[in-house]
Amino acid sequence: MRPTVLVAMLTYRRPDDLPAAVCAVEAQLDDIDADAWLLVVDNDPEASAMPMAAHHDPARVRFVHEPEPGIAAGRNRALDESGDADALVFIDDDERPQPGWLRELVAAWVRNGATAVVGPVISTFPQEPEPWIAEGGFFERRRLPTGTEVTVAATNNLLLDMRQLRALGLRFDPALGMSGAEDTMLTRRIHRRGGRMVWCDEARVVDVVPMARLNRRWVLQKAFRMGNSWSVVALRLDDRLLAMLGQRLLLTGRGLIRVAGGTARMLVGVATRSVGHRARGARTLARGLGMTTGAWGYVYAEYRRPRAEV
Repeated sequence: MRPTVLVAMLTYRRPDDLPAAVCAVEAQLDDIDADAWLLVVDNDPEASAMPMAAHHDPARVRFVHEPEPGIAAGRNRALDESGDADALVFIDDDERPQPGWLRELVAAWVRNGATAVVGPVISTFPQEPEPWIAEGGFFERRRLPTGTEVTVAATNNLLLDMRQLRALGLRFDPALGMSGAEDTMLTRRIHRRGGRMVWCDEARVVDVVPMARLNRRWVLQKAFRMGNSWSVVALRLDDRLLAMLGQRLLLTGRGLIRVAGGTARMLVGVATRSVGHRARGARTLARGLGMTTGAWGYVYAEYRRPRAEV
């Protein structure tokens, strides 16, 4: 019996990226030995993406409006819409799947029987980033040999085995809807409950980085958020009082080590006139500050919206 595969794409006011992303995914639906369709979840309160539905066959591409704000609400809507699908695949609306992406992702899932399959995300730029950003490696992401088991993953290129996920009773944490890291939380819970997540390096997607992100302020805020959310998730994974206190102290220590190490590397960069050392030191420093603040209750809301939308 052929498996059923739902590909889910969340969107929030990306009229320039969304049409190309939808068409790129739709073109791969017939590339796998499965019954597959695409679900677009519009998380804009004004439902700005919904008119696009008229341009697509609803049997292949379906649009739904999720008015509750927050990225976790959008992802949980995809879980709810998956019905009895065997697998749910997440991809972002600013990404472009490369040839064979869906086929490789599904094949790895069938081959390994894993709870989740994770693929690489490769960044491309409209123009060459400034040396400080390029040498800082801010947009470099991990690449692993196919079959490598991982313990955490993002939802920008992720297949979930829905039968196993339902058995584990897992959903995305609504409390992380505005801060992000709801995917970190889910995948760490999968690992903790005995699920297996494997890497498929052939299932590649390209992230089209907009010019608005190619600046020092944005990349350092991102580094801060990554450190902050790591601490926030660690505390939510074990909220027992004594365990939480120990976790706070551990996260604070690790954060301060990064702050010290990042500061030292920046100073080395200044002394040696090394742009790379200065940039990587700044990234480590920002991540450490994020970890430390997250350890004591501050949550950086990367996806916060104007007050009128909340």
